Formats: sequence, structure tokens, C-alpha cells
Amino acid sequence: MAVCAYCVDHFPYWNKKLQCNIVPGSFGENLSLLGMPETAINIGDIFKIGSAQVQISQPRQPCYKLNKVFNDPSMACSVKTTGFSGYYLRVLKTGVVETNSPVKRIYKDPDEFSVEKVNALLRKGGTNITHIEKLISLPALSDEWRKLFQIRLNKIKTSQR
Repeated sequence: MAVCAYCVDHFPYWNKKLQCNIVPGSFGENLSLLGMPETAINIGDIFKIGSAQVQISQPRQPCYKLNKVFNDPSMACSVKTTGFSGYYLRVLKTGVVETNSPVKRIYKDPDEFSVEKVNALLRKGGTNITHIEKLISLPALSDEWRKLFQIRLNKIKTSQR
């Protein structure tokens, strides 16, 4: 969870919903990225940004702080509901990242388990054992989320006995 990224493609939605002007950094993100929504980004994908290399490790789980920032007690819930969560990246290679540094996907994870698919499993209380097992098996998934879904998987299996 070294770097938090948020897709600026979501800004028009929030501008309309909140009746305000959302700008980069509004969601507490370190990186505001264009054309990289949760539906198109996979756990394990690796990007070169400037001279750094980063890997998608988990969705962002919005918390109460967004409620305070936007002065809206339902904001964190709204972010979860839309799936416009953003995501965290781990740093594989340190480097210089500047405003408008080019972003290039240099590795697309072959499992293609999108951030949105992870969000949907979490949001909808997903009980699809196959999907959860697949997610847990992804080497790039953060340990925190692996534990979260392992607990869910154990509960599902226990309840089916």
C-alpha cells in the first residue's frame, strides 16, 4: 500500500453528484490517473510511471475520512457502491515520478482479476468459492486482502457443512 491511485475518469460523476469541482488529490490519492478505471486494471498488473515501476496490489477500501473531507456522512459508502474505489500500488522499482509522467502497462497479469471484480466480491458479500480461491491464489494480492478473503472463504465452507 505504498501508493494510492485514483482514476480521474470518475471526476465528472462526482462533480455532478456532489455539485462541486473535484480536482486531483481530492480523494487523498498520491496519483491521479487518466484512463485507468478499476474495470481495466488487474491485481498484479505492472506499470512504469516515470522511471518507477509499480504493481497493483489491492483495491482501496474507502473509510470515514472521505466523509469528513467531503462533509458528507455517506461518501465512503457512495464510493464503495459505485466501485470507484481507486487502488493501491506496491513499488517494485523506485524512481522519479513527476506531474504528467507517462504511465505504461509493462505487464498485464494473465489471470485478469480486475480491481472491480475484487470490489464486487467484497461489496456484494461474494460467496463464489471459485472466484475467492482464485483471488487468494494471486501472488500480487496484498497479505491484508488475502487474509480478509481467506476468512470469508473459511466461513462459507464452514456454513456449507
